[in-house]
Amino acid sequence: MKKIGLLLTTFLFLVSLGCAKEPAPESKAQDEKKLEKVTVMLDWVPNTNHTGLYVAKDKGYFKEQGLEVEIIQPSEGGTSQLVATGKAQFGVSYQEDVTMARANGIPVVSIAAVIQHNTSGFASKKELHIQRPKDLEGKRYGGWGSPTEEAVLAAVLDQDNGDAAQIKNINIGTTDFFTAIQRDIDFAWIYYGWDGLEAERRNIPLNFMLLKDLHPALDYYTPVLITNEKLIAEKPELAQKFMAAVAQGYGYCIEHPQEAAEVLLQNAPETNRELALKSQQWLADQYQADAPRWGEQKKEIWQRYADWMLQQKLLPQAVDVDKAFTNQFLPQ
Repeated sequence: MKKIGLLLTTFLFLVSLGCAKEPAPESKAQDEKKLEKVTVMLDWVPNTNHTGLYVAKDKGYFKEQGLEVEIIQPSEGGTSQLVATGKAQFGVSYQEDVTMARANGIPVVSIAAVIQHNTSGFASKKELHIQRPKDLEGKRYGGWGSPTEEAVLAAVLDQDNGDAAQIKNINIGTTDFFTAIQRDIDFAWIYYGWDGLEAERRNIPLNFMLLKDLHPALDYYTPVLITNEKLIAEKPELAQKFMAAVAQGYGYCIEHPQEAAEVLLQNAPETNRELALKSQQWLADQYQADAPRWGEQKKEIWQRYADWMLQQKLLPQAVDVDKAFTNQFLPQ
């Protein structure tokens, strides 16, 4: 009986310890309420440009900053417009879109450059021997019918004493690049870190011309992270917390590209595994590149591109670039 009594006492003592360690359901609910809910809207389907966001979420970096973050894909209306109106607190965009938005009175602000240099350019089949802009004359370009495309083509051909009027523009909409390049077009505008690497993976030889090498104004930030002026004015601490976690996420991508790719694949299992790993490894050197810290933006990059857009009549009015971007929320 003494042994039974001793065992019972020990059992009750251990149960009491367990109860003390395990917070009550009400306490758990209160802890969850302390996390501030935040929505981030992507610019496209999940890809390696976005991995730092998923890392920040899955590794608990957002939670450490007191944030509960939902990452969503873009919906009708466009990311910049929805971020400007507060439908999403943060979003993924690009310098061209932010500049156009600002020129049209849409109060979005870039708070970080995801990648330091423009990694997009014109890709063509190897057998066409397109090695310089002038070689594009007489060729079929597959795009989406944007005035910016025509301006970019004209600018890069002008630099090489070529004539963009001799290019046949074909609107391919959302047609897959690899389908279009084999069937309908001779060249297209792609990101090397995704479609360029996918071409390597498929053993499809391409010639590729980086835009940043063809015209100085075309080395702009793409993509960028954005928020709106109201959030910056009224809740700067939220932007500070968000960027602290995101910078940590992209820092992880730089140091651990393979592990970061696994995080992306968990969140976007439809992504080709080999491509995700290859792209993540390639972007590890591109995220920060020659900048003093990840996310840093330079005024001269914003000014040069805004001036170029204005000269090309792509903007209704000049833009104050000091209001278009800020580095103030990046961790020191």
